[in-house]
Amino acid sequence: MKTRSVSTAAFIFAWPFLLLASHSLAQEPALSPAPESPSSRGLETPAAAVATSPIAAPSTQPNDAEMMQQMMELSKLNENHKLLGQLAGSWSYTVTLWMAPDAPPMKSAGTETRRAMMNGRYYMADVLGKIKMPGADGKLKDADFKGMSLEGYDNAKKKFVSAWIDNMGTGIIMLEGSYDEAAKTFTYDGEEEMMPGTKTKVRQVIKIVDKDHHTLEWYEDHGGQQVKTMEIEYTRKK
Repeated sequence: MKTRSVSTAAFIFAWPFLLLASHSLAQEPALSPAPESPSSRGLETPAAAVATSPIAAPSTQPNDAEMMQQMMELSKLNENHKLLGQLAGSWSYTVTLWMAPDAPPMKSAGTETRRAMMNGRYYMADVLGKIKMPGADGKLKDADFKGMSLEGYDNAKKKFVSAWIDNMGTGIIMLEGSYDEAAKTFTYDGEEEMMPGTKTKVRQVIKIVDKDHHTLEWYEDHGGQQVKTMEIEYTRKK
């Protein structure tokens, strides 16, 4: 077990250099047998053939030093990562759910703790609360709800990215989005598949009200129209 751990760590440390090595190998021209010259077959080489022989175009691939420099730049923190830091801390929330357009909304409450990871490159949120679920008798009862999100800003994609999991399913919802500075709003888009063959486009909108309050709205595509199915109001714990 100890040997395996050391090998894994060594691989993680060395992967950028392995990537550069594979890139260098990919740039090496393949060796092939020299073509048989006309003179070796007793033929003269036409002057026109010599004059019009193709010249290899210069390579536009970045060299190893350029690739390493680009990788280092993409790994740096920037203002987009700081924007996510606005949501760090401990929060109390109230959630309103609409299970159907004509059904009365269901309300519940819980807490969320969001903390920085990898020196602020990512933010992890742990969610605890209650949710109404049908029991064996068909009546709605309170059930424990646990969820977790991981958010960051991908410098290569130039997009905010988010992943969500909870104890009510086994899938991972992946979202990508942007930030509107004027509206102080994050908008994420993606898909969810609650049941096989039922992929649904979804949208998550997080609006910063002030340093102690923000809201989250969740929309689902129903017949080509976005329908709000959830709204959460957060208040920072003192």
